[in-house]
Amino acid sequence: MITIPSLPDIELEATGGHSINLLKTDGKAVVLYFYPRDNTPGCTLEAQQFRDLHQEFVKVGAVIFGVSRDSLASHEKFKAKYSLPFELVADKDSALCNACGVIKQKTMYGKKVLGIERSTFVADATANVRREWRALKADGHAAEVLEFVRTLCY
Repeated sequence: MITIPSLPDIELEATGGHSINLLKTDGKAVVLYFYPRDNTPGCTLEAQQFRDLHQEFVKVGAVIFGVSRDSLASHEKFKAKYSLPFELVADKDSALCNACGVIKQKTMYGKKVLGIERSTFVADATANVRREWRALKADGHAAEVLEFVRTLCY
C-alpha cells in the first residue's frame, strides 16, 4: 500500500553544498531512503550497500538520496568515511520525514522516543511514488530496491 502519492515539494540542504528539491531531478527516478542515524551499524550497512550498487542505479536512470535528521556536518563525515557517491539530506526540522510519515514512536534502551522508521520510497521521473518499504531490515534492502527500479526504468 502506498501511503504518499507523490514526493513532497520541499527544498532541503544536502551534502556537497547542494540544495535538493525532490521534484527537480532532471527526469530521473528517485530512491529516497530514510535511516535513523549516521554511523550506527544498520545505517552504515544500508549506506554501504546502496554505495556498492550505486553505478547500477545510475545505469537505469535513478538518483539516490539518504535522509536522516542528523546535521549536515555529521552527514559530510559519514559520507566521506564510507565514500558514499550519493547525497545525504539533512532533515533537521523533520519536514521531509513528517511529509513521508516516517517518524514513529520507538523504544531505545527502555525509553520511548520519536525516531525515524527505516523506510524507502521509489518515485518515477514525474515524482509519483511507485513503491515504498517500511520498517525494513537494512541487509539486502538496496538490492531489492534496485530490482524494483529496474522494472520501473526499463
